[in-house]
Amino acid sequence: MRLVIADCSVRYEGRLNAYLPPARRLIMLKADGSVLVHSDGGSYKPLNWMSPPAKLHVREPSEELAAEGVTEVWEVRAGKSDDRLLINITTVHSQLHHELGADPGLVKDGVEADLQRLLAEQITRLGEGFSLVRREYPTTIGPVDILARDANGATVAIELKRRGDIDGVEQLTRYLEILNRDPLLRPVRGVYAAQQIKPQARTLARDRGIECLSLDYDEMRGAVDTQSRLF
Repeated sequence: MRLVIADCSVRYEGRLNAYLPPARRLIMLKADGSVLVHSDGGSYKPLNWMSPPAKLHVREPSEELAAEGVTEVWEVRAGKSDDRLLINITTVHSQLHHELGADPGLVKDGVEADLQRLLAEQITRLGEGFSLVRREYPTTIGPVDILARDANGATVAIELKRRGDIDGVEQLTRYLEILNRDPLLRPVRGVYAAQQIKPQARTLARDRGIECLSLDYDEMRGAVDTQSRLF
């Protein structure tokens, strides 16, 4: 893990183009090749990022950029597409290198872990023809609870909660942003599954194009008939 505090501007070029004007930011370079650019606000969501696999190349600035005060250009290239993240460094204020080692991952509480296992085993509750790809599918910001394919082969990401609120919808939205950058997965749609989903969360999910799935935990553990419904 490498953490760099620097004055920089950032440009993302690819499926979506975005630009961050010069400012002081935190740049996080992770061992898996991902690069994330953070500000001092906005909670834990990065302003921009490149998902792994990716490679970082550092080069000298052009004369034009050097005249603007740029000292280094960091070019991060995606491994599975032509996307790239360009970070123009003006001043590095501090940096830290540290080996974090293997992480055991997020451990869910008993009910959420059981819901994940049961839904993976009963994946057709999402619809006929659904198949499981993987539980705990890894992304740069954490694992997606379940990744599946629908009857047409399209990718579906499922986030599971005991009680579904707005934060869970926001979390799934961030996962979808990252997953849809992968040309082997996109387009990826989302399903928000929980025992109870708050009305505000349903409204936000609908606005984001995310489906909601109500789960009957007791029924999933003991009965065969499907009581889950997609809304």
